[in-house]
Amino acid sequence: MKEYCIVIPAYNEADKITSTLTKVTSYMNTFSVSYEVLVVDDGSSDGTAEKVEEYARSNENVNLVKNQHKGKGVAVWTGVMRSDSQYIYLCDADLSTPISEIKKLSIWAKEHDFDIVIASREGPNAQRLNEPLYRHLMGRVFNTIVQIVATPGIKDTQCGFKLLKSGAAKKIFSKLKIYNPQAETLSNPYMGAFDVEVLYLARKMGFKIKEVSVIWKYVKTNRLSPMRDAGRMVRDVLQIRVNDLKGKYI
Repeated sequence: MKEYCIVIPAYNEADKITSTLTKVTSYMNTFSVSYEVLVVDDGSSDGTAEKVEEYARSNENVNLVKNQHKGKGVAVWTGVMRSDSQYIYLCDADLSTPISEIKKLSIWAKEHDFDIVIASREGPNAQRLNEPLYRHLMGRVFNTIVQIVATPGIKDTQCGFKLLKSGAAKKIFSKLKIYNPQAETLSNPYMGAFDVEVLYLARKMGFKIKEVSVIWKYVKTNRLSPMRDAGRMVRDVLQIRVNDLKGKYI
């Protein structure tokens, strides 16, 4: 069993995936004695998978899994369930939070026995760099809804960088009802609110969660459409509570 599995969901990231893999492997070579980088391609149409395969040929720590295009949540589900490591680190392909922040999160998992440690852009000493005002306001409105409906007290559910103990991760992800392989195939990018379902279930199952302030830099993307995605994400959050009331998370 390896120490870390770095799960990177990727959809049309051909322009940056090679650079990302170089940064991740370079840092992990100095940080961990054993690790795997698992890129889950979410049905990309731009050659992302081919770029990863090319990189993997000269780096045995990098592996690729190909998914149908079902969104980020299902890609992450695939990576978590395929992992065979002690710790699973969820990492966005744009590295908007530097890979080196894994060290900060690991301290809370290893030395303080938290099951899930999530990167936060809202805590003390957190840094949000170059973020447009509209994106910040959109995120704060969504988080207010999330705190009211699902995860009160968690200030930033949506930062894509999270460290989970493997046992906890597999128990939680095996219970997901909205973001799992039975989800519909998509025609557009969808980042979704899978983080909320994960954290809601983590609390329900009694796992310890810690938010840790990180450095985060805004990276422009066309994978999030406020007009297209906002309503669906809110609907998904409401569906989490409905699922629980119906006993679907037992």
